[in-house]
Amino acid sequence: MNKQKENERYSGADASEIRLGNLASAGRDARFQKAAARVSLVGIVGNVILSLMKLAAGVIAHSSAMVSDAIHSASDSVSSVIVIIGVRLSGKAADESHPYGHERFECVTAIVLSVILFITGLFIGLNAVKTILGLNGEVQVPGALAAAAAVISIVSKEIMYHYTMHYAALYDSSALRASAWDHRSDAFSSIGSLAGVLGARMGYPVLDSVASLVICVFIVKAAYSIFQDAIDKMVDHSCDEETEKAIRALALSKPGVLGVDLLHTRVFGNKIYVDMEIAADGNESLRNAHATAEGVHDAIEKAFPQVKHIMIHVNPR
Repeated sequence: MNKQKENERYSGADASEIRLGNLASAGRDARFQKAAARVSLVGIVGNVILSLMKLAAGVIAHSSAMVSDAIHSASDSVSSVIVIIGVRLSGKAADESHPYGHERFECVTAIVLSVILFITGLFIGLNAVKTILGLNGEVQVPGALAAAAAVISIVSKEIMYHYTMHYAALYDSSALRASAWDHRSDAFSSIGSLAGVLGARMGYPVLDSVASLVICVFIVKAAYSIFQDAIDKMVDHSCDEETEKAIRALALSKPGVLGVDLLHTRVFGNKIYVDMEIAADGNESLRNAHATAEGVHDAIEKAFPQVKHIMIHVNPR
């Protein structure tokens, strides 16, 4: 009877720890949802304003590079909407059909963004080649208004990049990271536009179109990087070496742990799953061995908020 009550108390303590861990994870996910929605909304408003400004400047000042830049900014608005949808879907709680949650929706979002970015880049590049070859008619010298619009865009997009990347790093979000690089690629586009406009005004009109071609290269390269990162996370890529070393060191520091026999990690969306085998004294009771494993489990979840699930097996030594 006493042993039964003791088991019930022990089970209750474990249940409380699990509930606290789940609540902490749920709280972090809720904060991420709000932050992602806020960042994306800022991106949408900013991109709409910039795309309209650059389009007007490109048309009035006769700059094909600035019109291409405006198209890029408009595509960023679409990207921000996709980020909001993707992050909301990835934040859905686990259910019977998806017992491991929906985090991979964020990877899907990043892949969709990379495809949109890639198509935008190719469109800009194709139009630039046509202009260089004379297929779009006579090349005109752009006005000073295009240069002013490019400077405003460079400053604005760089600020938006750092703002978005701050939250991407804070929550290790591939979708927000893709959105941030979307902003920076737009800043690169505007730098190319500025160089092209200034070159054209100095007597080399074709440089405006050459700038559009350079913009195409930057955009396609950014699209590839985003796509590669998302695919790595889709195929259960392991954590970086530094994170695995830190997890291993933390486990070895806990009382009762004699060694770490195996450590496997996998990135699942913006979450980390850990499979670990630790060595413990073979003469200890099952209860003590379980308490040792729980101590490692709780310490890792506390130190690494992005860790969603840990499976620990205890080997006797």
